[in-house]
Amino acid sequence: MNQAILEYNQQQIDGEQAICDILAQEIDTNLSGADSKIWHGHPVWFLDGNPIVGYSKLKSGVKLMFWSGADFDEAMLSPGSGKFKDASITYTASTQIVVEDLHRLLQKARYIQWDYKNIVKRKGKLEKLY
Repeated sequence: MNQAILEYNQQQIDGEQAICDILAQEIDTNLSGADSKIWHGHPVWFLDGNPIVGYSKLKSGVKLMFWSGADFDEAMLSPGSGKFKDASITYTASTQIVVEDLHRLLQKARYIQWDYKNIVKRKGKLEKLY
């Protein structure tokens, strides 16, 4: 696991640390070939420089966000603001994480992508990659 992400997880309190540890392990294992780092203060995984998935600690719990998740056709994901194609799920306990569901979401994340890497170059316009 990326050392900076490990340190991020260790800064969380007990229950939230458990959520972060499970998410990081499952993402690392099931999104092979992805690069990971702390980006804008939160753990994020990238494929070919494009942000795919990340999580952050919020007051309401640990939010797992998929940058292109709005196109996953998954009722468990809540759409973002509507300006982009993000969608997320918030966990308040590690027991809420259904590993099989997470694996399915990560599989979709690999193949359903919008090009966030070049959004600035395209002046805010997203293009679908896959």
